[in-house]
Amino acid sequence: MIKAENFSPELQELAGLVKALAHPARLMILEYLATQKVCISGDITKEIPLSRTTVSQHLKELKKAGLIHGTVEGLNVNYCLNPDIIGAMKQTLVNYLNKIDTGGPRLC
Repeated sequence: MIKAENFSPELQELAGLVKALAHPARLMILEYLATQKVCISGDITKEIPLSRTTVSQHLKELKKAGLIHGTVEGLNVNYCLNPDIIGAMKQTLVNYLNKIDTGGPRLC
């Protein structure tokens, strides 16, 4: 079993974010929310071609990763992107990809 403490906090954070993105439905949800200029209230399953239960599970994972906010207002939940976490994730991914950039073709 791999122990988390064997890895830097930065790698653990990156792994958590990448795991949250590792499903096409979650990517679709993020893209849909990004096209909206306001938080989405109510049932977004009308826009995502999956069952309500499946969308709900994916929303839960995105929320757990901090990528989206979900606030309850009456019977509806308002969903929107978390711009602070999205911005930090962009920078984390760029930094990591720059770190492993080979600088061009390599012979193996």
